[in-house]
Amino acid sequence: MHGLDRYEKAILNLLQEDASLSVAAIAEKVGLSASPCWRRIDRLDKEGFIKKRIAVVDRKKVGLNAHIFAQVKLNAHGRANLDEFSRAIQEFPEVLECYVLMGPVDFLLRIVAADIEAYEKFFFDRLSSLPGIQEINSTVALSDIKSDSALPV
Repeated sequence: MHGLDRYEKAILNLLQEDASLSVAAIAEKVGLSASPCWRRIDRLDKEGFIKKRIAVVDRKKVGLNAHIFAQVKLNAHGRANLDEFSRAIQEFPEVLECYVLMGPVDFLLRIVAADIEAYEKFFFDRLSSLPGIQEINSTVALSDIKSDSALPV
């Protein structure tokens, strides 16, 4: 698995679970002393295995109660400007994730909003006003069954 030893896999799993752990705590859990553990974490950082360390915030506790998935299809003119759409989408904080797809639609967006009315305003005022859009299909998530950012390392 990309040159990772069992210690590095264990370190990555621990950091995915709790990025606030100290090097000493990680070292103890994986069975290393602090210095070799720090060197491994430093290597994982420098080689890009660790993209960033973040806190996962509960969206509902900060008032983002609507969770929407939008499928976006661009028209022929819009497809010629995929980069333009991609740059524009980067500017919308409501869009948490955006994927380019193969198939009948071009993009899949994961969007949060305070409520459906706030999403409707975002949809009409910002998202649907982007040039080159042919169609947007929105699906509202009713509840979260599984929501995890940890990769199976």
